[in-house]
Formats: sequence, C-alpha cells, structure tokens
Amino acid sequence: MFAVVRHYHFKPKDGPKIDRMIREDFVPLIKQAKGFIRYYWLDTGAGEGASVSVFKDKAGADESIRLAADYVKEHASKLLTQKPEVIEGPVKAHD
Repeated sequence: MFAVVRHYHFKPKDGPKIDRMIREDFVPLIKQAKGFIRYYWLDTGAGEGASVSVFKDKAGADESIRLAADYVKEHASKLLTQKPEVIEGPVKAHD
C-alpha cells in the first residue's frame, strides 16, 4: 500500500467552504483513482488542514497527486495561503 499526505494552509474563515468542496467534489473524484482504498480530511479550524489518501500501489498514489494538483489549481488555489506540502511513500505499518 502507498499513502499520500497533503498539508494545506488557508484562512480559517474559508475552512467550511473548503470542507464542503472536499466532501462534495474532491472525494468523489479521488475515489476514481486506480487502487483507491481510503481518504481522510481533517481541518484544524485554525487555517490548516491535511489529507491522507491510501492506495493499493504507487501508481494510484501518483495518480492522486496529479488529480489533487489539478483540482487545487482549478478550484481552490485562491483559497490557499501557500503551496500545499505533499509527501508520499509505502505504508510500513497499519492495523
């Protein structure tokens, strides 16, 4: 399994809008990526959020990185205060 973690910064007032966009638009999109297993989004309420996406293999993780970058560029770039941080790699432990 491979996972991708994305860390986002935005104005706290935009949190509810971003949460809605992710839930209604982005989650259905990323679920279409090859080997999709799971997606989680957390919003700190203080202008930061993070997502964790899990895929069967690196190909799915790479596809999700492209999908997320395209989605942010087209729909959310004006809401972010800095470029998202992205890390990905093989899952080494899980339950």
